[in-house]
Amino acid sequence: MKSGIHPDYQLVVFEDASTGKRFLTRSTATGLRTVEWSDGNTYPLITVDVTADSHPFWTGANRLLDTQGRVEKFERKYGRRIRAQADPAVRKES
Repeated sequence: MKSGIHPDYQLVVFEDASTGKRFLTRSTATGLRTVEWSDGNTYPLITVDVTADSHPFWTGANRLLDTQGRVEKFERKYGRRIRAQADPAVRKES
């Protein structure tokens, strides 16, 4: 690796704003606040809105979308017009 071009990584504590869960990891980001971790050391604290602890995909709380209804609505609105422009045989049927 080239020297002098890579950022300096340091240990940082990230805190999920909605759940309060904290985790220690390496990052180039720095925070203005600090927190004492369970190992007795003090690390910068960065509060984030979403982590794997609160994101709907990872918690299983994601909602299912009505994709069939959306496709049918799209077909009713644009389907025939798009197919007619692309295929001359469809134009004759209409």
